[in-house]
Amino acid sequence: MKVAALQMVSTPRVDENVAQARALIAQAAAQGAELVALPEYFCLMGLRDADKLAIAEPLADAQAPDAALAPLQGMLAQAAREHGVWLIGGTLPIQSHEPDRVFNTTLVFDPQGRRVARYDKIHLFCFDDGQRAYNEAATLTPGNAPVTFELHDRQGERWHIGLSVCYDLRFPELFRAMGAQQPLDLIVLPAAFTYPTGLAHWELLLRARAVENLCHMLAPGQGGEHENGRRTFGHSLVIGPWGDVLACQAEGPGVVMAELSRSRQNEVRTQLPALQHRVL
Repeated sequence: MKVAALQMVSTPRVDENVAQARALIAQAAAQGAELVALPEYFCLMGLRDADKLAIAEPLADAQAPDAALAPLQGMLAQAAREHGVWLIGGTLPIQSHEPDRVFNTTLVFDPQGRRVARYDKIHLFCFDDGQRAYNEAATLTPGNAPVTFELHDRQGERWHIGLSVCYDLRFPELFRAMGAQQPLDLIVLPAAFTYPTGLAHWELLLRARAVENLCHMLAPGQGGEHENGRRTFGHSLVIGPWGDVLACQAEGPGVVMAELSRSRQNEVRTQLPALQHRVL
């Protein structure tokens, strides 16, 4: 199955970001991608963390999002349907029950434009190195449950896919929980990793999660200098079940394409049946 990680350098202007996302989705589909994933905060990298509150949407109807009430969800559904792809919509702000907070939410749409999965980011990033400080808990409500979904590709193969976002990458127990009943075939992780943490840990952690779970990783990221002064690490990656990097783009907007191989995954799991040897 061909997959695409879409890398962006999002701005404080939603319309610009949506136009760029639509163009990248179209490019990936034209290159044969069946599954396309946008990065975290694809729709907005605001000048302030609280800027996302102003564009938060209610969760729309799964079958037919109302574009007037939920324009971002409507755009994602339309793009998936128009290009006939499975679309993982990075993250977007969904209204929370808590005042002045939103969920940082990943939505998945099938090729008919129907929403088939929702995941709210569980682990909220907090970092302060004396020069940069981030505290997502100031504006986000955390999710509370792991989420997986099933995808049937154009060859009829079934893929068990786990959803995660950015900082979740540092918590391997989340991925073990997702694969507790059935091993994962693919983990998708939209991100906006900061440059210093990405330089130190991004590829290391992604490859570790792939190796631990003997599965593929699809990690679309924000990658470049943003108008709010933040620099994101980029290096959107597709990784194989042996921990090998199949495709990467360092910085700047682009489409990172690779072919996922079920036969290679089966071969790796036969040669090293670690998933069968779990005790805890």
